[in-house]
Amino acid sequence: MPEIYVDADACPVKPEILKVAERHDLPVTFVANAGLRPSRDPMVKNVIVSGAFDAADDWIAERCGEGDIVVTADVPLAGRCVAAGALVTGPTGRIFDTANIGMATAMRDLGAHLRETGESKGYNAAFSPRDRSAFLETLDRLCRRIKK
Repeated sequence: MPEIYVDADACPVKPEILKVAERHDLPVTFVANAGLRPSRDPMVKNVIVSGAFDAADDWIAERCGEGDIVVTADVPLAGRCVAAGALVTGPTGRIFDTANIGMATAMRDLGAHLRETGESKGYNAAFSPRDRSAFLETLDRLCRRIKK
């Protein structure tokens, strides 16, 4: 059965994920290094992993596959999930797929280099209502796609 995996540490769209998953009757697994708000919904599972570096990423990447959806802003994790055959979106509705994951990885690495050299301060744009709306639309579209 298809499942939605969420890199839940600092994920700004958890309520939206639950809303769309309920509409499509899909199970959701939130994976984090720290505490998560418990849910009474049997379709929602919370997984707390160790505080080790990339523990949540490793847990998701080892379990996701063809027909699953992964929600993450982490580009390296997105790359691993795309390679496993999962459909991947970021919390702003950005799709990661085989056509763009290479460029996304290169841009992430360039940004890291510019921050390290002091060329860039590395400020991220604030999460906006428009981002939330784009995410809802993207997640709904991906859910319809995996149910076909």
